Amino acid sequence: MNVHSSAAVPVAARRLTAEKAAGPTGDKRDLILRAATRVFAQNGFFQSQVADVARVAGVAAGTVYLYFKGKDDLLVSIFEKSMGEVIAEGRAAVAEVADPAERLRRIAHLHLGRLGRDKHLAVVFQVELRQSVKFMERFSATFLQDYLKLIREAIAEGQARGTFRQDISATTATKMFFGALDEMATNWMLSRRKYDPTTEADAVVDIFINGVTTQMTQKSLQGRR
Repeated sequence: MNVHSSAAVPVAARRLTAEKAAGPTGDKRDLILRAATRVFAQNGFFQSQVADVARVAGVAAGTVYLYFKGKDDLLVSIFEKSMGEVIAEGRAAVAEVADPAERLRRIAHLHLGRLGRDKHLAVVFQVELRQSVKFMERFSATFLQDYLKLIREAIAEGQARGTFRQDISATTATKMFFGALDEMATNWMLSRRKYDPTTEADAVVDIFINGVTTQMTQKSLQGRR
């Protein structure tokens, strides 16, 4: 679980507004999901009711149940829809890229950019989804593994080419890279300073690949091997 707790989210951000979910008119299921994302982010998942989601979506409570089994299903559906989209975008972004470092850079920009465009979604992903071990176990075993696979493939390719160290676990490196992006997203979400989180993407990739030592220090360390 992330080191930041839901208590760290400003109280004002958790108060449910009466406004309807933003976005163009379209599929009612998507409308309800956008409303649920807003409600869970502002009110907290465990403090929210299906009736709250229906009110923000501008539909009857019974309409929500035509598309979803209940509140848990709404949260699962938010995760599955968002992860499905980001995995598809990630695969498209790296499909024609041969350089492993550039693939990691594109993934970093995609990761931070997607959450940076929707703060409600960021709160749901960075806080609300992590309040339950049941949800965490389910998510870790499904779409999250496919997302991590995109990162691992880039790292493993770099190792195969000899550009990345081969004496470390690609799986461990993958978790470290994801963890850095995850922390950047959480810091942005909690920050009172307004900024684009994608401005942190290049630094994350550069530090991950090159470390924090200077080039002179790196050459010195290499000379001792």
